[in-house]
Amino acid sequence: MEPDLTEAVLRVFVDLYKKGLIYRGVRMVNWDPEGRTAISDEEVIAKDVQAKMYYLRYEVVSGSSLPVSGSEAQHTTSNEKPETGNYITVATSRPETIMADVAVAVNPTDPRYAHLAGATVRIPLLGREIPVIFDEYVSVEFGTGALKVTPAHDLNDYELGVKHNLPVIDILADNGTLNEKAVLYVGQDRFAARKQIAKDLQEAGLLDKIEEYASIVQTSERTKAVIEPKLSLQWFLKMEHLAKPALEVVENDTVRLHPPKFKNMYRAWMENVHDWCISRQLWWGQQIPAYYLPDGTFVVALTEEEALVQARTQSGNHDLQLSDLRQDEDVLDTWFSSWLWPISVFDGFKDPDNADINYFYPTNDLVTGPDILFFWVARMIMAGLEFRKEVPFKNVYLTGIVRDAQGRKMSKQLGNSPDPLELIAQYGADGVRTGMLFSAPAGNDLLFDIKLVEQGRNFSNKLWNAFRLVKGWEVDAALPFINEKPVTWFNAKLQAAIVELDDHFEKFRMSDALMTVYKLVWDDFCANYLEMVKPTYQHPIDAETLRHTTAYLETLLKLLHPSCPSSPKSCGTSLAERGPRDYVTVAPWPKASAPTDSAQILANMDKALAIVAGIRTVRNQKNIGPNKPLALVAKTDEPALLTEYNGIIRKLGSISEVTLADAGPAASVSFVQGGSEFFIPLEGHIDLAGERARVEKELEYAQGFRESVQKKLGNEKFAQNAKPDVLERERQKLADAEAKITALEQALQAL
Repeated sequence: MEPDLTEAVLRVFVDLYKKGLIYRGVRMVNWDPEGRTAISDEEVIAKDVQAKMYYLRYEVVSGSSLPVSGSEAQHTTSNEKPETGNYITVATSRPETIMADVAVAVNPTDPRYAHLAGATVRIPLLGREIPVIFDEYVSVEFGTGALKVTPAHDLNDYELGVKHNLPVIDILADNGTLNEKAVLYVGQDRFAARKQIAKDLQEAGLLDKIEEYASIVQTSERTKAVIEPKLSLQWFLKMEHLAKPALEVVENDTVRLHPPKFKNMYRAWMENVHDWCISRQLWWGQQIPAYYLPDGTFVVALTEEEALVQARTQSGNHDLQLSDLRQDEDVLDTWFSSWLWPISVFDGFKDPDNADINYFYPTNDLVTGPDILFFWVARMIMAGLEFRKEVPFKNVYLTGIVRDAQGRKMSKQLGNSPDPLELIAQYGADGVRTGMLFSAPAGNDLLFDIKLVEQGRNFSNKLWNAFRLVKGWEVDAALPFINEKPVTWFNAKLQAAIVELDDHFEKFRMSDALMTVYKLVWDDFCANYLEMVKPTYQHPIDAETLRHTTAYLETLLKLLHPSCPSSPKSCGTSLAERGPRDYVTVAPWPKASAPTDSAQILANMDKALAIVAGIRTVRNQKNIGPNKPLALVAKTDEPALLTEYNGIIRKLGSISEVTLADAGPAASVSFVQGGSEFFIPLEGHIDLAGERARVEKELEYAQGFRESVQKKLGNEKFAQNAKPDVLERERQKLADAEAKITALEQALQAL
C-alpha cells in the first residue's frame, strides 16, 4: 500500500485497460454474503459437511403425459391425467433457489426422458412453467438424471444457460436474503428460506424424500460464510492473452518447477484459465482508477487530473469539474498487487531501466507453496513476460505444506499451529529449521511432529559439542603426525559428500541435502573421525592433526549454513580470527576435490569400522563396559588390513591387542565380517558359569518349543485340516527353532 507500489498497481491497470485486456461486466463470481464482496478462489476454503438432498416434483404440464419419474411412476399409466402423478423428480441440495430455475435438463441418451422433447414443467410452489432441455452435460447416473438449471446461482448452470440461450433470474440480494425476484420468501435469509420451503413442499405433496449425504461446501476464509456463486458486475482481466506465453515458458523449461510433477497441475490450470475477477468490495486496497461521469459512462486514468481531461474530451463538456466525477468504490484484488512484485519491488514500473532492476531481474529461484502456484507464481510469470518481456525467475521450488496430525493445513484461524517463537525459545532457531527440513521433501506435505524439532535441537547440540571439543584441545608442536589414516579417510568422505550435496541442490532436493550433511557430521565426523584423532584425556594433540580437523570443521560449517545458519555462524566466528569477507555467511561454497584413490580409502575404512561395530555389538550383548579392554583374535585372509588399521580398531573398539589365528580360542564369542571371522575371549570379563547356565536354560526352552511344534505338525488331524498358510507358519516356527538351537549349542561349546 505504500505510494510507489500503489502507483505501480494503478499504472498496470491503466495500461491493461488501454490494451483492451481489462473490462467491466456481469460474470459469475465467488460471493461472500457476509463480507458482501467478491473473493478469489484462493480465499475459498472447502469444508466437509453433512448435507441434505431434496427430491422435488416438477409437474409435466405439456408434451407427453407418460409418467417419468418418482414413486408415482410405478403405478400410473399413459391415460392418466398429469395431476394424478405425471411428474419429473429433480434432486437438489438448494431448494431455496428453485424460484430462479429457468429449465430442467436431461441427457438426450436417457430413455426415461426421451418422450419429453418440447415439454414444459411447472416449478413447485411457484407454478411458473419452464422448458425441458436436452444436454449431454447431465449425468444419467447421478441423482434422478434430471437437473434443475439455475444460471444465476451455479457456474455450471450458467454455462449451460449461455449454451441454450436461457434467461437469468438472480433471486439473492448481496447479503444472502431472497430479493423480490424470488416472489416467495422475499427478505428471508437463504438458509431460513431453505427450511421453510422444505416444509411447504412437504405439505403440498411436492417433496418425494430428503436424504442426508456427505458433501463439501465452499466457505469464505475471512468471514466463514458459505460462498454463493453469483452473477455480479465486476472488473475482469482477460487471461487468455497472458496465459499462453506463461504456459509456454514452463512447458519448455525456461522456468523449471521443482518437483516437476507440478507441471501437470500448472498446465491444467493454464489451459482452462478463466478471466480474472480483479475487483473487490472491501474498504482497503488500491482503489480502481475508474471515474464515472454524471451520465454513467466512465474513464480510466492514473490520476484525477488525467481523468478530468479525459472526461471533458469524452463528453464534450469542458465545464466538468472534479466534483462531477465519482471514482469507482471497488478496490483491486491483493493478487493484482502481488503479481507485480518481482518488478515493482525494484521500481521497475516507475523507472524501467534503473540499476536495481537491471541487476536483480530476473532472479534465479523462487521458493513458495504449491497452493499458490496459479494464484501467485503463474501470474508473476505473466506480468514478467507482459511488462519486461522476460520471465522473473528461472526455478520455482515448491515446498510441502505443514499440516497437523489430522492432515489439516496449519493456520492461525484454526489454532492448530504451534507458536514458532515458543518453539525457537525451547529448541533453538536451528533446531526448528532443521527439524522441519528433515521430513520436507519437495512438494510433499508433512505432518508436524515435535520429535522432528527435538531431533533438530539434538543435532545442533551435537555440532556445538564437536566445536567445543576441538576448541578445547591444546597443541604440542613437537608431537609427530600420527593420524594420517583418519585424516585421509575423512577428506575422501568429505569430498564425496560435497559432490552428493551439489547434486541434491542442483535438483532442489533440500531435505536430502540436509540428510547428507547430517550423516556426515553426526556419523562420520563426530562418531568416527573425532574419536579416531582425539588425544588421550588431558593430553595435547599434534599440530598437523589439529590443522586438518579445524579445516574440516570449517568446511562442515559452510555446508551446514544453508540448512541451519545460526550455529555455523556462531561456531565459525569463534573458531578463528576473521576478515570482513571470511565469515560463513559470505564464504565461497566448498568445491569438491576428491583424491584419486578415494574409493579404496573409503572401502578399507568401511571394513575397519565394520570390525569395530562387531566388537561393540559383543560388548552390548554381554554387558561389557565400553572402556574395558578386550583382546581380538582374527581368522582372516586380509592380515594387511588389520595391520594398517590396527591403531584405529584398537582405539575405537577398546582392544588391548589384535592377534591372528587359524581358530578361535576357548571361552570366546565370535562374529563374522566379510570373509573374516573374529573372536573375543570372554574369560575374566564375564561370569562364565553364569553365562553357561543362562545359555543352557535358553537352549532347554528352545528345545521344548521345537518339540511342541513337531508334535503339532505330526498330528495327522491338524495336518489335514489346517489351512496352507497356517501350516507354513508352523513349519517356519520349526525352522527358526532349529536355527536358534544350533546357535545356542555353538555358543555353549565356545563357553
